[in-house]
Amino acid sequence: CGQYQLQRHKGTGSMNVSDDEILAEAIRLVAEGIPVTFPVNGRSMLPFIVGGRESVVLEKAIAPQVGDIVLAFVEGNRYVIHRILKIDGESVILMGDGNLYGVEHCKVTDIKAQATYAVNSKGKRRSLVSRQSRRRASLWCRLRPVRKWLLLCYRILEKVKAL
Repeated sequence: CGQYQLQRHKGTGSMNVSDDEILAEAIRLVAEGIPVTFPVNGRSMLPFIVGGRESVVLEKAIAPQVGDIVLAFVEGNRYVIHRILKIDGESVILMGDGNLYGVEHCKVTDIKAQATYAVNSKGKRRSLVSRQSRRRASLWCRLRPVRKWLLLCYRILEKVKAL
């Protein structure tokens, strides 16, 4: 099995492909069992996935479970890559690790892929499904009441490192 890497090319003058088309192709490939490396943006998955700097490897979600990071179509209008907080029958509740408030809702059938690795700009892969990664994520979920302050410290440290 090969692996595909999908990227947005800005200002190249080559193909003009919309984000929706790229996402649809990624979902199609994953459904066929082909892993796809997909760029992520935003801060909703900090500190586990750094948007704009890392990509994720998406693979077919066989049996989604609490703690998995998934690509899902939520609330009937958009896709997110967020962590599963709860599964109740066919209903799923998701939340971004970097979010302080708010959750998304979908059905199990709306989960299109599971993120199994984060990949940095140098190609180094970090597991998102290892036992150690799951323990860290579980601890992070329990720290939700103080997440605001932890994320503030994280952002300050990132700015200091950039100096």
